[in-house]
This record gives sequence, C-alpha cells and structure tokens, in this order.
Amino acid sequence: MEITTTDLGLAARVQHLTKTYGTGEGEVRALDGVSVGIRRGQFTAIMGPSGSGKSTLMHIMAGLDAPTQGRAWIGDTEITGLGDLELTILRRRRVGFVFQAFNLVPTLDAIGNITLPFDLDGRRPSALERARIDGLVESLSLGPRLRHRPHQLSGGQQQRVAIARALATAPDLVFADEPTGNLDSRTGREVLALLAAASRDHGQSIAMVTHDPVAASFADRVLFLGDGRIVADKPRQSAEEVGAYMLGMEVAA
Repeated sequence: MEITTTDLGLAARVQHLTKTYGTGEGEVRALDGVSVGIRRGQFTAIMGPSGSGKSTLMHIMAGLDAPTQGRAWIGDTEITGLGDLELTILRRRRVGFVFQAFNLVPTLDAIGNITLPFDLDGRRPSALERARIDGLVESLSLGPRLRHRPHQLSGGQQQRVAIARALATAPDLVFADEPTGNLDSRTGREVLALLAAASRDHGQSIAMVTHDPVAASFADRVLFLGDGRIVADKPRQSAEEVGAYMLGMEVAA
C-alpha cells in the first residue's frame, strides 16, 4: 500500500527530486536528490545562499516547474505527470502564491485583484468566502484602497493586496517567494505576522523562500539548502540563530 501525503500529515512533498539545467560540461545541478515535505498547518521557511536551489524547489513543489527526476505531490495528488490544464486547475483551487514582484493585474483595482482567483474559476465568492475577504481587507488595512489600481498603491499596499488574493480562497497551501524583498522593515514584519497568523489561526500550510534571517524567525520550521541539498531542518529559530547558521554555511563553502 502506498503511504499518502495526508497519512504523513503533509500538505505537499517531493521525493528524490533532481533538477538539472544544460547538458554535458555546462550542466548545472540545481537540486540533487531532495526529499522533503511541507507540514500541514505549519509555516516553513526555506533558506540558503544564492544559487542553493531554494526557488527551484519551491517552483517544482508548486507545479510551476517540472523536475528532471523524482516525484512531487500537492496533498495526495501527484503533480509530476499532470498536464498543463489539470495543473492550472489544481493550483487555482488549492494553492495561493505571493511573489516578490507582487504580480498584480495593472488594469484591475485592488478588490478586482483580490477576487481574481474566483473570476478565473468562473464563479462568485460564497457568503462565507465574501466574509473571509472582508476580514482580510480589514486586517490588512486595505479598506480605503479597494478602488485603487496597483500604480496608485505603495509597494507595501501592493504586497498586502497580493497576500489578500493568495489567502482569499483559503487554499490548503500558500507559497511565498521572498514576500518581504521589496518592503520596508515595518511593512515586512506586518506581512510576516499575517502569514504566521494564517497558519496558526486558520491551519493553512505556508512555505516561504527567503534569504532574510528576520523573515525566517517568524516560521515554525526552517529548512536550509546548500548546493541543491537539504543540509539542515530546524525548529523555530531566532533571527540571530538563523544568521549564524547562514554565515557558517558561507564560510564552509
């Protein structure tokens, strides 16, 4: 009998994952035999020096990129062999994304961007979903900005709209790629506190790629990647502990 991801208490996992780019002499191994899971209801930070494979790992886990070898699951659905359409529908219904570059639609106002996942799914938010969106808008202080388009918003406001969009459908799993990279430190901390609350209060599983020790200190668990392999898997760390470990990795390299 095959053990499922749910049996293991995981929202997503990868097994024996390898990703190479190029061929022959020019081959680059971005990931080298990685097996890891993202635990349900937990906020996981994925850290590592530049070029360690952390963004590649997240993109494969999210179905945005395909592995060279190995398997990946979101929940109990193996995504490794899925076609583009099936993958798109799965991501739309079960996964939220927060990117460093916000990725908002410039022609839509803030509320239009927040409700975009419902429009793409060809449906209106239910009463329950509408209440959740109202709650997100309030907790993110976006009320006065709902009719503004992205170019009328500050970077912090745009990122808050992106987070509201990612959480609007209450996805099982949220992937955040350097979500505080373009924000000042106060706004960054607000964004991180919100992601932490989404996992703590709503049982959502969050996987965040970051190079910032302060951002990682908000997570329940910190995975460290080096040269395409997981080199450490640690419970909640202080920013100082994360910084010291990263420094040690760079010195060892």
